[in-house]
Amino acid sequence: MTATTPQDPLALLGIDHVELWVGNAKQAAHFYRTGFGYTPVAYAGPETGLRDRASWVLGQGSIRLVLTSSLRPGTEIADHVARHGDGVHDIALAVPDAAVAYEAATERGATGVLEPTDDKDEHGIVRRAAIATYGETVHSLVDRSGYSGPFLPGFVEWASVPDPLPPVGLEAIDHVVGNVELGRMNQWVEFYERVMGFTELVHFSDEAISTEYSALMSKVVWDGDGRIKFPINEPAEGKKRSQIDEYLDFYGGPGVQHIAIQTGDIVASVRALRARGIEFMRVPDTYYAELADRFRDVDLDLDSLEELGVLADRDDEGYLLQIFSRMAQDRPTVFFELIERHGARGFGEGNFKALFVALEREQALRGNL
Repeated sequence: MTATTPQDPLALLGIDHVELWVGNAKQAAHFYRTGFGYTPVAYAGPETGLRDRASWVLGQGSIRLVLTSSLRPGTEIADHVARHGDGVHDIALAVPDAAVAYEAATERGATGVLEPTDDKDEHGIVRRAAIATYGETVHSLVDRSGYSGPFLPGFVEWASVPDPLPPVGLEAIDHVVGNVELGRMNQWVEFYERVMGFTELVHFSDEAISTEYSALMSKVVWDGDGRIKFPINEPAEGKKRSQIDEYLDFYGGPGVQHIAIQTGDIVASVRALRARGIEFMRVPDTYYAELADRFRDVDLDLDSLEELGVLADRDDEGYLLQIFSRMAQDRPTVFFELIERHGARGFGEGNFKALFVALEREQALRGNL
């Protein structure tokens, strides 16, 4: 039985939204709107009756991004930001019934964070619950089938002027990557298998993801049909500190490292993002000398890929194109991936070496390698 069959009380319908707790949500919303082309959706704060926080909701394609900051010191949000900097607090999952899903998850060993709660306004009812996962990350379980408002009860529509910059074309969240401590990867893989009914899609060893200096290990769990995919990384022993070690140090523990977002035209999306001021990691130029041979039978615009720094990889089912942004904040923690899939179900294994070199180069510039 997969996690999405109707018989499963913890049937998952997809990712409902991702919420980041940040130092200044209003300014962060401006960054994601201007830099990444998200559209204003909804707002909640003092003007809507909240006294402790403000939240700005943005959307693009099927993506909902929520940015929340504390209005006062000493709150859970303020303390979270002090420990971690800007980071993902909630990977919210859509479910048919939050109460049933919560009961099933806690019976299977999950730690409850929020018992099923009904939020109501003139637009209807949203039932929510939440469980804990790695670090201080949570999964809200959201049933909005009886709701027609802009986001959640208590939020109002966020009206604003049209965006004059080129559209980016982001479509959906492809996967969300978590970093955990050495020796804890298998524990969290087992958690998703036991609690969520996920299965292991692929496993990457430290030999597959390594350079001369550092390495990591990764396993990918998924819901069985591709709507929800969670790679989980842990550091591996190496001559120097890996990107995962750097993340764990600066984030202050386990958490979400990056969010991968699907686009139907990665070249157009990267051009639009660069025009908006977003910067991307760059792999060594020697990478592109081999790309033409690997993709002789595929009609790729290799000149544009090299110009923009886009990577390509293939498996038995097709190919994919991907690129990784530079860090989205001063701490070297959270960044974003763009991915264009043409049948491939993988994660760019053929690019791991080149990407790791690019990451190590950025680590060295920060003095953290």
